[in-house]
Amino acid sequence: MLNLKTQKLMLKTFPKGGIHPAENKITSSNDIKRMSIPKVVYVPVSQHIGIPSEIIVDRKDKVEIGQIIAKSSGFVSSNIHSPVAGTVTKLDKIIDSSGYKKQCIVIRTDPKNESNFKIPEFPLVKEITLSQKDILQHIIDHGIVGLGGATFPSHVKLDMKHDKHVDCLLINGVECEPYLTADHRLMLEKADEIIIGIQILMQALHIEKAVIGIENNKKDAIEVLKKATLVDDRIKVAALKVKYPQGSEKQLIKAILKREVPKGGLPMDVGVIVHNVGTIFAIYQAVQHNQPLIERVVTVTGKTVESASNFWVKIGTPIKDLIEEVGGLPEGTRKIVNGGPMMGKAIKNTDVPITKGTSGILVISEEEASRQEAKNCIRCGQCVFVCPMGLEPHLLMNLTEKGLYERAGNEDIMTCIECGSCSYVCPSHRPLLDYIRFGKSIVKNLNTTKN
Repeated sequence: MLNLKTQKLMLKTFPKGGIHPAENKITSSNDIKRMSIPKVVYVPVSQHIGIPSEIIVDRKDKVEIGQIIAKSSGFVSSNIHSPVAGTVTKLDKIIDSSGYKKQCIVIRTDPKNESNFKIPEFPLVKEITLSQKDILQHIIDHGIVGLGGATFPSHVKLDMKHDKHVDCLLINGVECEPYLTADHRLMLEKADEIIIGIQILMQALHIEKAVIGIENNKKDAIEVLKKATLVDDRIKVAALKVKYPQGSEKQLIKAILKREVPKGGLPMDVGVIVHNVGTIFAIYQAVQHNQPLIERVVTVTGKTVESASNFWVKIGTPIKDLIEEVGGLPEGTRKIVNGGPMMGKAIKNTDVPITKGTSGILVISEEEASRQEAKNCIRCGQCVFVCPMGLEPHLLMNLTEKGLYERAGNEDIMTCIECGSCSYVCPSHRPLLDYIRFGKSIVKNLNTTKN
């Protein structure tokens, strides 16, 4: 029998950098509830990386649940479906979680349409009857994108190039961001469906090996999925050391497979495809039940929130509806963050809608949100020590601050994964990530102009 210390030493992790912020998984034991049906949904046509979808409905049109309302506009794009049955009232630009106005389809829910209020029932379907081509088409048709935050159209990852050999499918069940528990609960409640979703992708990709990576603070999910994988010995579960940002795909690949994605490269370059567990479940729903991506699990949480929990939420639901669902906005709230505290972004108002990429809504109090005054860099090197990409965050901030964007590009600012580890450990409270994000946006524009 291995002792606890030895077991911890055996846990997989990435070798460079990383931190261990307070986990604050307040909602990890809360079953996923079904959110009340919103009276109005605001459905953005750009909920994915790539070209915005093309609107194919007009004002006053009646729409049904699951009907395509915006079609993919290119290869890197995705279909958008109506999450409710109702009437299109506006085609308008609204402020989304980015803080900018984006094109949106506004739909008023029909209170008399019974389909809006039926709880969907999806029996477990184990047999996979579709061909590789049909699986891919179902993923395209049903608007499946990466639900881990990046919202990359899932069919793009499955478009195998002849010069790429992929031998492993990695499933990201890490959810290392503090507070968020949507993936954790999904693994506990939908383990069998996730395994079938993995088998669907393995069949589509002709892959004979899959590994589900889960951090060791989710021991119940590890055990549930280990039991579920007994039906297929090609699928394994890897217990990972609790270390942020283990959920970043490059760090996950390094931790589990010891392969290093080259600078500017993709997981496919080292024979790997990575999908989030939420995406896998959505693929199962699309292929086995013809269910488009019209809802997702969202964690609504915070230390001062009255009834923090996890919810099945219709895409397009205003965040204010979720806040009401958990007891309203607590007194003394300073920020509402779309996502987790490390990589999430504060929203301007609660009219912002839930999108395919929304994994959590975090309510932060005045006390928690207060930033200490930034002081001069003391050259301690802590930001360099914790950077999982081996960068020099203090240098990248200084270059951005001085407008030396070309040099910042040469110092690999675009390699930054924006995990926020550097800002978290800085004893001088310098806003390293804020400056690096800004610098990246300038360098990206400069690179685009050159090309």
